Order: sequence, then structure tokens, then C-alpha cells
Amino acid sequence: MTKINPTALLKENGLKHTRQRVRVLEEIALDTVAISQPELEKKLGKEIDRVTLYRILNIYQDKGILHRIMDINGTANYAICSAACSEDHHHDDHVHFNCTCCLKIYCLEVKAPHLKMPHGFKAVTTNTTAYGICEKCAQLETESGTELQ
Repeated sequence: MTKINPTALLKENGLKHTRQRVRVLEEIALDTVAISQPELEKKLGKEIDRVTLYRILNIYQDKGILHRIMDINGTANYAICSAACSEDHHHDDHVHFNCTCCLKIYCLEVKAPHLKMPHGFKAVTTNTTAYGICEKCAQLETESGTELQ
């Protein structure tokens, strides 16, 4: 669970404080894993329509409030950015872990490797995703004696 103050975060980023914007931040901050737009739609029900949710997620990403991680199936997932992120640059240079069993995405406290770019190329941000079995699924695998995929 990520500790945030949605109202303060909106104010810091020059965004209007609306019930819908606050609800999206509250819902994303509830868990320690990234969440997809379809999952958010299910959790928020009829509170926020799909188009409004899409716009809120894009605004948050543009402002450096959220970062987007593509999962193993090509679905965008969102997680709260670190305090160092801004409109100008996302500084969430950490490794993401996508569990191939439960499909959850974790933001790990592991710094992403530095990439030496060829002459003429300038990387603005990088995305490092590791795939495998998360701690919870590995425990289930051990308890059941069955190998998970």
C-alpha cells in the first residue's frame, strides 16, 4: 500500500480536486502492485465512466503522478510514481516484476541498469521488466508441491 494524500498531490500538480480524481488515486494506492485500467473500471463500478478514467490516467501520467507498465499480455498497468517524478521526467528507474502465474506487476526497489546508448541516441527513460514467479506464488508452489508456470 502506497501512502499518499490525494488532495495534496492534486494541488502540488496544479490539478483540480474532483471526487473522481481523488477516487482513482485512492484506489491505485490501496495495493502494493500496479493496477490495469480494466481492473480500475471493475473496482470503481459506475462511479467513473471509461473515457473519464482514461483521461484521468493520462493526466496523471503526464504530470508524473503515475507511471505506466505494460504487462505480459500488453495491458497498461499503473502505479504511483516516486516523489522525484514530474511533468518533465519520470525518475522511476526501477525494475518491474511481472509474475507469470498471478500476472501481478510489482515495482521493485531495485535500480534499473544503466544503458550505454550508441552515438546519436539519447534515452530519456528506460523500462526494465523481469518475468517469473512472485514470492506469494512461489510460496503456494512450495506448499502445494506443484510447479507453477
